[in-house]
Amino acid sequence: MHSEQGAILAGSSDVDVHELTRRRAEEIYIRNGRIPGRDIENWTRAEQEIRAEMEQASRRTAIIVRVSGVQYVGEYSRDDADGYTPGEFTPGVPVPVRLRGDRMFIRRPNGKILETRIVKQIE
Repeated sequence: MHSEQGAILAGSSDVDVHELTRRRAEEIYIRNGRIPGRDIENWTRAEQEIRAEMEQASRRTAIIVRVSGVQYVGEYSRDDADGYTPGEFTPGVPVPVRLRGDRMFIRRPNGKILETRIVKQIE
């Protein structure tokens, strides 16, 4: 078994957020039947959706672990990771891993367990 890691993070500039919001507001306008006079409602809803997606994306992180030739991608929430930070594992160094259903439990160098939800298997 060996470990590789990576993080999935959202990183958008204010200009990108404005453009994403504009596009989403247009999608909402079209999806709701192109009803005129709802520009502010559509924009506000678009802002809420984009911000919620960015917040969720910034909380999602993943670790990839190879077990018997299969790579498992495990997502975890930083809030529930008990202080885990990417970089604790050295790529190529064996780590104790336990798989149970859609969960992967990885023993960290400090002895604590990082619990993840398996979101992808790559054979």
